[in-house]
Amino acid sequence: MTIDRTTTSERAPSPPVRLSLTPVSPVPGLLDGAWWPRSRDLTRELPPLTAVLDPLWGRITHVTVNPAHWPVIPHKVPVAGHTVHVGWFTDEQDPHELLLLSYTVGRWDLLVIPPETAAAAAARLMAAAAMAGGLRTASQLMADEVATGDGIDAGGREAVDGVAARSREEAWETDGGAAPTSPVPRHTGSPGRMPSGQGM
Repeated sequence: MTIDRTTTSERAPSPPVRLSLTPVSPVPGLLDGAWWPRSRDLTRELPPLTAVLDPLWGRITHVTVNPAHWPVIPHKVPVAGHTVHVGWFTDEQDPHELLLLSYTVGRWDLLVIPPETAAAAAARLMAAAAMAGGLRTASQLMADEVATGDGIDAGGREAVDGVAARSREEAWETDGGAAPTSPVPRHTGSPGRMPSGQGM
């Protein structure tokens, strides 16, 4: 009896998460690092991201995005051992930023590098976003990269220029989106100093 090895269901390992984090520093910056997802599918992209961040930052419970660059925004995403709630804000959140929240620890802000970005440009953006004490916003970093003229295609350039779908804003209003009554406080310590077991 022979076994056809091509029919066995072995799952290929997931590709590594493309992520850079700001090192431990007494000087806080505007960003806590950068994330370069492989697609614009939050349902597929958030589980591996939270799998990396949960042990470092405490269990991630909520994520918010600006809907300008995400075609579909699920309300919830199942991840390993828990569920992440997903929300969105149009005017209140930088279109190139992902906000992550942990109930017990605080919030982190990551630059989101468009999936179609060339590797050299993505490397520059990841390094810039992870600089300790950096004072550039996510959109400012993207605009700086566009100004160099390489690495971001025409679609990415339009995104950086702030082209947003009005229908998405209308859907946001219809679905009950609202500005937070007060800004969510950022974490008070660096990820590297976080005690283990602080997440929920």
